[in-house]
Amino acid sequence: MSFSLSKKEVMKEIVKCGKTPGYFINTYAKITHPQKGLIPFHLYDFQKELLNDFQDYRFNVILKARQLGISTISAAYVAWLMMFHREKNVLVIATKFNTAANLVKKVKAIIKNLPDWLRISNVSIDNRTSFELSNGSQIKASSTSGDAGRSEALSLLVIDEAAHVEGLEELWMGLYPTLSTGGRCIALSTPNGVGNWFHKIYSEAESSSNDFHHTILPWSVHPDRDLAWFEKETRNMSRREIAQELECNFNMSGETVFSSEDLEKYLESCVEPKYRTGFDRNLWIWENFEEGQDYFITADVARGDGKDYSTAIVFKVSTMEIVAEYKGKTTPDIFSKILFDIGSEYGNCLLVVENNSVGYSVLEKLRENTYPNLYYSIKSTHEYIEEYQAETMANAVPGFTMTSKTRPLIVAKMEEFIRNDLIKIYSSRLLSEMKTFVWNHGRAEAMRSYNDDLIMACAVGCWVRDTALSTNKRDRDYNKAFIGAITKTNSVMDTRINGMIGINKNKFRESQQDHQNTVDKFPWLFKG
Repeated sequence: MSFSLSKKEVMKEIVKCGKTPGYFINTYAKITHPQKGLIPFHLYDFQKELLNDFQDYRFNVILKARQLGISTISAAYVAWLMMFHREKNVLVIATKFNTAANLVKKVKAIIKNLPDWLRISNVSIDNRTSFELSNGSQIKASSTSGDAGRSEALSLLVIDEAAHVEGLEELWMGLYPTLSTGGRCIALSTPNGVGNWFHKIYSEAESSSNDFHHTILPWSVHPDRDLAWFEKETRNMSRREIAQELECNFNMSGETVFSSEDLEKYLESCVEPKYRTGFDRNLWIWENFEEGQDYFITADVARGDGKDYSTAIVFKVSTMEIVAEYKGKTTPDIFSKILFDIGSEYGNCLLVVENNSVGYSVLEKLRENTYPNLYYSIKSTHEYIEEYQAETMANAVPGFTMTSKTRPLIVAKMEEFIRNDLIKIYSSRLLSEMKTFVWNHGRAEAMRSYNDDLIMACAVGCWVRDTALSTNKRDRDYNKAFIGAITKTNSVMDTRINGMIGINKNKFRESQQDHQNTVDKFPWLFKG
């Protein structure tokens, strides 16, 4: 190319490349293709638009499908920035150090494969994971350690696969000040569930709540991809993998405890409560008490002075429909009053309170105020017993005991109820917690800086409904049958051949009265 250009034309071409990164990359950059080797980097329209965004906005967050060449276009932009600007300091961070180093390698390869006349700066210091140009511009790959990039002012920070970088929230707190002198940031990633730094930054950018410009690039933006390509690519992929790798879907990606399909299904059923009441308006009610319906309440207690919430959920027993819900930061004594009032409103229904730590003080308040229908269980076995039985047993405790043994059981039970559509949920607050409830090294828990207080109350409800209430109903049915079987009968069978009289009517009436007397004497055996 240099032989066909005069010195004046070379200078003009250098100036043109320096002003327009898209022209520079599309005309002179070369990249390595896995099958074709070194080839010119011809830009697609969506890549050209992305380069314009890099120029127009200091902060860019890009939600992308895989195999769109976004990491490569970022590397080409970095090559242009370093080549045509002095003293630029670029830092690359990725999920793994080798991934960041690979992007640095791409930048170096683009620069080294430029025409000699266009390479106005040469590599002066060359390391495997960093290099420096003769104009003072430099780039390096960094690990995700807490002190990455803290001590130096950055011209550009590139975060590759940002949704998959662990601890990025803390890392960003240290890196952001290094951009304060005019530095820029490019954060790009496929989605990895909700609640992580990338999801929060992208969501805030969508609502214009931060300084980032957001771009979404699903698989369909590539001009060479059609439905046939999509069907072929996804033939052996799970629904979660499709959502994460190709569809740019936050909600359906990530290792959430509840499946993406179930989350989507319940999101459609969310409705606004009929009433938002209580002193803090945090008691949401979808359905008032109905005569003839049975209800029960589960509650998770927080201190009221931290990040956790005290929560309560009211279930309709017959349908497992959540008819009311409370979530607020309040003191234990006030929360006990809230629970007492809710329970009274729903027919003095069974009240199940977690008895760990401050839960005991809530239960004591409820007992002092003689709430008539508290949940009791037996120590160690966690078996539910009636309140009248608990009064005579030394190993009975009020409330539900959450332990390392019971916690995974109740979470599994809630997942089962959700998966089999055995519970009706209308609450956006509960669904928000479910979207950020993930597996972390085998333990189901909320993502960092999120809560799972409503989930815990709901999980206890699913467990109680499937164990205590079901067992209790079977016991009552058994007791009815048992009492009916032992009721004295004075019926006399006529064994005469002509069989004129089969049963003595007067004695039958006496038998019925005996049975009714038993029912009146032991009414608790015949409830439900």
